[in-house]
Amino acid sequence: MKKVLVFAVALLALVSCNKAAKMAELADLVKIECNPEVLEVAGGNIDADVTVTFPEKYFHKKAILEVVPVMKFDGQEVAGEPFIYQGEKVTDNYKTVGTDGASITEHVHFPYVKGMEKSELVGRATVKYKKKSWAFPEDVKIADGANTTYMLARKSGAYAAAADNYQDVIPEEVEAQILYLINSANVRSSQLSSEAMKEYKTGVKDVMNDSRRTITGTDIIAYASPDGPQRRNEKLSAEREASAKKAFNQVSKKLQTGRVSTQSIGEDWEGFQELVNNSNIEDKDLILRVLSMYSDPDVREREIKNMSSIYGTLAKDVLPELRRARFVTNVEFQNYTAEELKALVEENIDVLDEEALLRSATLTDDEAAKMDIYKQAIKKYDSDRAKFNIACMLMDEGKDEQAEAQLKKISDKDMEGLNNLRGVLALRDGDLRKAAEFFAKDEAAAAKVNKGTLDILNGDYAAAAKKLAGTGDVNEPLAYILNGDLAKAAQLLKDDKSELAAYERAIIAARQGKAAAAKAELAKIKQSAELLKKAADDIEFAKIK
Repeated sequence: MKKVLVFAVALLALVSCNKAAKMAELADLVKIECNPEVLEVAGGNIDADVTVTFPEKYFHKKAILEVVPVMKFDGQEVAGEPFIYQGEKVTDNYKTVGTDGASITEHVHFPYVKGMEKSELVGRATVKYKKKSWAFPEDVKIADGANTTYMLARKSGAYAAAADNYQDVIPEEVEAQILYLINSANVRSSQLSSEAMKEYKTGVKDVMNDSRRTITGTDIIAYASPDGPQRRNEKLSAEREASAKKAFNQVSKKLQTGRVSTQSIGEDWEGFQELVNNSNIEDKDLILRVLSMYSDPDVREREIKNMSSIYGTLAKDVLPELRRARFVTNVEFQNYTAEELKALVEENIDVLDEEALLRSATLTDDEAAKMDIYKQAIKKYDSDRAKFNIACMLMDEGKDEQAEAQLKKISDKDMEGLNNLRGVLALRDGDLRKAAEFFAKDEAAAAKVNKGTLDILNGDYAAAAKKLAGTGDVNEPLAYILNGDLAKAAQLLKDDKSELAAYERAIIAARQGKAAAAKAELAKIKQSAELLKKAADDIEFAKIK
């Protein structure tokens, strides 16, 4: 909506060519439109467009009109850049207004100063002709100001404690393997009586007698070494699968191995690559390069055999280890329960590893106890995540300087969430540029939310609404209000019992012209001195008072 004000006019019939003073005397007849009608603070600044319309035959041809925009607030004044216009016979470089009149739009800009939320923008005008000047009899009001709703944005920032990698159930394996001779699927008795097989049986028995471990099944996996024709090796692998199953039936007597499944892999290129990579074979990098360059098994074999000086070593030290079948018994280890962790923290905390300590800290609401657990993780494991989580706790308490000192102790400078937390500290300190730099370096979900808060503070409400959509962040409803989507904001706020939510619902009601509803919401604000003070001067509620 535009506001029309009369600022200065003169009709040729009333103004003599040599009486420029009449321009000031007839300050009732020029049209001024201000957009927006109610000034708004965005990104720490007040910006508006002021359009001045001079009617036909207004300007004295040799006169200059200077209009200084002035923000008046709380007994103070701040002057902006003046608008200067000249008659058509003036040779200066100001904007010229001819006898046919003109409509000129100017931009006004003021850095926000505390107190401007209850202010008005006026024009202070002076007509100049030769060496004389005539001030307009009074300031002319241009607009009311200034809306500071964006300042409701909370700068506490979004962040989350580093997660633990504690596993309630840990997968384990008990494994043994039998080796075959080249081109053979016969299981040699020596393979079934080897030390490795004895250790396998003992391992399975140990699991059977362990109340915290459960056998879930056993996999028998057969392979062929990747030398010779591929079709022959696939058949050989299948034959080894069958013979390994029979051998396992002998080995597993009196063992509980769960459901047994068998599989034939064929040529064991994966095992080949692993053995070569872990070996001291000369030119092993060349072999690995061949594997990465070619996927066809026949081409791989041909290229490797062409390395005559290397192939002999492979045939002796690597390929025999791949003529095999594996017995893999899968086990689930039941880790400490939540109740057990709580008890161990009290009785024997030294037995807990880093992950168990980090999980234990999440199981207590006692902040001092939580802090002690994190300190134990730092003392014993130099845990960066524990340092990070202590910083989060300190920030929760508003101890930002201590939190920043804690972050400096973290050795993993690329730790996820670290730059986000640094950005939150900068945000709280009011350094939006520095905060933006930190948030840009972090992929944590919270960093995206914080970027939305920065958009609000920088006046980009559309971007803020997009980034904050669906996040549940405290600033999400505000982003919708500022972006003009009152329905979405109202939906998010309807069940929120906080005083901030009541204030924002009051703004929505006031913008919708629902004075009674706005007053009812404002009545719910009793504890927040900040919001009570803001409500007293808030131009959002000017029409309902």
